[in-house]
Amino acid sequence: MPPVESAPATTVRPAPTSHGGNFADGIRSRWWWLGLAAAMVAVVASLLWTGATAVAELADPGAFTRWGLPLATTIHNLALSTVIGSLVFAVVILPKDLKAHRPHTGRQKEDSARRTPVPEHPAFTRAMTLAMVAGGVWTVSAIAVLVLTYSSISGLALAGTSDYTNMLVFFMTELPVGQAWLMITIIAAVVTTMVIGLRNISALAVSLVLAMISFIPQALIGHSASSADHKGAVNSLFLHVVGASLWVGGIVVLVVVSGVLGKITAQTLKRFSALAIFAFAGVAGSGVINAAIRITNWHDLFYSSYGQLILAKFAATVVLGVIGWMHREWIIPRLEGGAKKEGTANTRRLLWQLIFVELLIMGVVSGIAVGLGRSAPPQSRELSQEALTPAQILTGYPLPPELEFSRWFSEWRMDWLWVAFAVLAGTAYVVGMVKLHKRGDKWSVLRSVSWFGGLLSLVYITSGGPAVYGAVLFSAHMVEHMALMVVAPLFLALGSPISLALQALAPRRDGSRGIREWILVLVHSKFSKLITHPLFAAANFSGSLILFYYSPAFNLAMTYHVGHELMIVHFSLTGYIFVQSMIGADPLPYRAPYPLRLVLLLATMAFHAFFGVSLMMATALLSGEYFGNMGRPWGDSALIDQQTAGGIAWGVGEFPTLLIALGVAYMWSKSDARETKRKDRAADRNKDAELGAYNDMFAQLAARDATMASSSRGPALPHLNQHKPHGRPTGKSTDKDDGGTYAPAVPGTDTAGTAGNETSMTSEPGNPAGTQGETN
Repeated sequence: MPPVESAPATTVRPAPTSHGGNFADGIRSRWWWLGLAAAMVAVVASLLWTGATAVAELADPGAFTRWGLPLATTIHNLALSTVIGSLVFAVVILPKDLKAHRPHTGRQKEDSARRTPVPEHPAFTRAMTLAMVAGGVWTVSAIAVLVLTYSSISGLALAGTSDYTNMLVFFMTELPVGQAWLMITIIAAVVTTMVIGLRNISALAVSLVLAMISFIPQALIGHSASSADHKGAVNSLFLHVVGASLWVGGIVVLVVVSGVLGKITAQTLKRFSALAIFAFAGVAGSGVINAAIRITNWHDLFYSSYGQLILAKFAATVVLGVIGWMHREWIIPRLEGGAKKEGTANTRRLLWQLIFVELLIMGVVSGIAVGLGRSAPPQSRELSQEALTPAQILTGYPLPPELEFSRWFSEWRMDWLWVAFAVLAGTAYVVGMVKLHKRGDKWSVLRSVSWFGGLLSLVYITSGGPAVYGAVLFSAHMVEHMALMVVAPLFLALGSPISLALQALAPRRDGSRGIREWILVLVHSKFSKLITHPLFAAANFSGSLILFYYSPAFNLAMTYHVGHELMIVHFSLTGYIFVQSMIGADPLPYRAPYPLRLVLLLATMAFHAFFGVSLMMATALLSGEYFGNMGRPWGDSALIDQQTAGGIAWGVGEFPTLLIALGVAYMWSKSDARETKRKDRAADRNKDAELGAYNDMFAQLAARDATMASSSRGPALPHLNQHKPHGRPTGKSTDKDDGGTYAPAVPGTDTAGTAGNETSMTSEPGNPAGTQGETN
């Protein structure tokens, strides 16, 4: 029995060698070293070009720190990207085991009967091994960056004294930069532990999300933290590092697992290519936005060393995009087309040569990025401490002009995170509709209009007037909040994106989990059953208001950028889930009956009214240290503005909820109509078998009473005349002879599949016994 598990691996692993050739065997395994070397050369050249490693005039930490910090940062970034790429391949691209690729032989059936564990696919095993190694490098490099960052900021060379250690601890626990790198180090250690000890796909997905959370502190401590447009710069930098990590990490993993892909080479490239398209768009778009924030004129872009590095990085990104286009439009179709053996071998050779060039260019781009991070922009856009107003201190932006109706639509401050989400979600929706159209299926135009209306409203709420004035006025903030909870989710839920995805995406047959499979996993998970249950959704929809505004969470959301973004995420999801549970068409684990939905809607309307009235009657400010110190020379006082916000919470929250209630009532009536038609069609198919059985029962009762009357002395009882045939059921039974009603319970009937039914009938005037009446 020992050879059972080893046999499949020995039959599958050699397959790629016959296709890869000596080029793949001899060079490909050492490509990632060349990419790392290219990154190191690029970062050294960038630092020399910008002069970022020059000796500091006031407090110089030494040559070791000046050169060690950027090199350690480069290793950290590449290791993090490799961990992200490995987990992405393991979670959504590669099959976990060999079961789907092994022939159904008698030996395999015998193994299944004995419940022999199926061996992992070698590509999956190699990706997870790479994740473990890269995770260890990520953790060590994060510690090194933490220590070297302290040395660079403090201007002290590395030392082992107790004072140095105490100051390092203070740096990690009290200063934002130290706290950020301490958080990154902890996340790196936790993710590395998870990838070492876990093989469950769902658990690996959790580790992937946790690893991507480490991008948040990185975005907060770069040059973006000191930009005039702090929020725009932070969000664009976050999108930039996420896209770059997915792209760079995916290329590294593709190189490492290439030798064992075998027959799944084409499908693996196709799946990664789809991901790389969005990564490229995110990197290019966010890079342009971030560069525009740091460089304010064309002269600095073309004639400063910093601007020239940005141009070089942009040019390299364009070249990478061209290579990706060649993969998708030329190489992958040839691999899928089943060309001749010689042509396939040449295509594979060209494929890995292009990937080799792509890896080298990505290494150079990564090095340039680190060099830019260590260099100062040509024109500092930091806010002058002498000119700061209270609004600038609290919000990071100048006080907007006095609020008028037109300024709800003329004032904009782009939140690039939600702009990117809207673009991504809109593009994916269009792709899904195109797939359905090519297949000959139709998709509702109203649903499409609703979806894109929801995305546009979400962009407006997070970037337009509600966002600009919501940072300085409680009333405007309440408009933003209520719109996030009930306006945008209403349109988005009616767009039915989950239904579109399930119809447009083909199920995978190789055991891997694509987007469709992950949607089904999430929909049927215990967590989904909890948060989408109508009772929980309604409680969350209403209770979140109290928990948010009457806790420190409100002040954190107004003070910190991350807190504000988390507020948008939470209340948008809360509103979306609630609307989906009430009137949505997407699949959910549980749907409440219509009467319960109306009761829940009335309860939420009452709760919103209570919350609004409580704000209107309050005499103390919520987050008074924020709104009370804004220093506005225009508008109402902070307390009156808060009372106005209470009225907005009442009014703005009630109207959409009333529309949802009308939608529930309409769906209820349509459901009853469909049920009536279904019963009519069933009666037509079986020729009113249920009605015939009911009338036969009355005939049997009449015959039995007649027999009993004839066998007894005396006249027949008058009530015997009541047992006579009836028409089709209409909800109650009336006797024409004496005007009385009769609704007998008929237990135990078992004809035409209607055993044990209790039915009441109405005999129509003028209809003879046994004819069909109208259905109620």
